[in-house]
Amino acid sequence: MSARMPNPAAVLPEAGPAIFQLIKAVQSGGDVPGTTLGLVHLRVSQINGCGYCVVGGALTAQKEGETDERLHSVAAWRETPYFTGEERAALALAEYATRLADRPDAVPDAVWDEAARHYDEKQLAQIVLWIGVSNLFNRLNATTRQPAGGTWQS
Repeated sequence: MSARMPNPAAVLPEAGPAIFQLIKAVQSGGDVPGTTLGLVHLRVSQINGCGYCVVGGALTAQKEGETDERLHSVAAWRETPYFTGEERAALALAEYATRLADRPDAVPDAVWDEAARHYDEKQLAQIVLWIGVSNLFNRLNATTRQPAGGTWQS
């Protein structure tokens, strides 16, 4: 598969740096573990069918020490014993916030309340922004058919 065009954030000269500034702000904006953010990104990318981000997210997580068991189980996180309560709350929030149109109450109070039980407001902001960034990249990459395993096209 070849890309339809370079990544749009690479085509518009001011978009890429702005997006990367947002990523930097989110990653340094709270104390949610990087492993949790990595799992959130991977799950969002799986839901959206973004091969580029699934492959890239899994490889990045592996380099940061994530286990194969957990990476292979993210899609079925509810049925596996590998995730903490905090991670499960973040993954549930990621799923609901990604599938906004699937139900009348996009993110039910029970899902939000469980996340808020594990994370403070600053951490929730970090997770919600990370979900948004992941969805942004998924939409850019899937729409332009960026190939899995590819590198940033400029």
